[in-house]
Amino acid sequence: MVTLNEIKDSFFHLLFPHVCSGCGSDILDKQSTLCIRCMEAMPETNFELRPDNPVEKKFWGRLPIQQATAQYYFTRESLMQHLMHQFKYKRNRELGLQLGQMMGESIKKSGRFAVDALVPLPLFPAKEKIRGYNQATILCEGMAESLKVPVLREVVIRFQHTETQTKKRRIERWQNMEGKFILIKPNVICNKNLLLVDDVVTTGATLEACGAELLKAENVRLSIASLCYAAKN
Repeated sequence: MVTLNEIKDSFFHLLFPHVCSGCGSDILDKQSTLCIRCMEAMPETNFELRPDNPVEKKFWGRLPIQQATAQYYFTRESLMQHLMHQFKYKRNRELGLQLGQMMGESIKKSGRFAVDALVPLPLFPAKEKIRGYNQATILCEGMAESLKVPVLREVVIRFQHTETQTKKRRIERWQNMEGKFILIKPNVICNKNLLLVDDVVTTGATLEACGAELLKAENVRLSIASLCYAAKN
């Protein structure tokens, strides 16, 4: 016999369908934005377990970091590209929080990262206003639930808009980002192990520019984490 609660649940689901952000299936846990099939299909890098992984190598001789990682491989026309689009441009905040939680759990289990605080890579304010939020901040909020550390917002700011990095070469990307970040609260991060977080790492130029500014504070040790690694860019 169908209960009243089951009828209410069915009616609510009809009005506000809870479906997978990846494939649209409605067979998923109520607390998740992703079905099991999509979570198993997400291309994990396992970089958090590997010293001298490809993300860490990007910063050799460029930025004195402790560790670096990216959770998933990013390729065009893929599940990860679809999820990134949902998260960044469709304002799917819940998806971003879950992805951040998954990042945090992987980093915690690896045992390689000493983290006192999370720092989201800042967006230019006008761009953040248009987008609705800074995707790096949402990832940090999810990661903070797993890592049990604070998120430090606005210790470094992005004071100037920059042209898109997509079609630029490595040197051009660095020149495009040089001097675009300013550390405004050095005392807040002194003597801390910081984890700088972004959504995608390609050449690493943006993270390098921001990281260099963070390292101006006294006795800061810096690590980097990204949701995705765009291997061919």
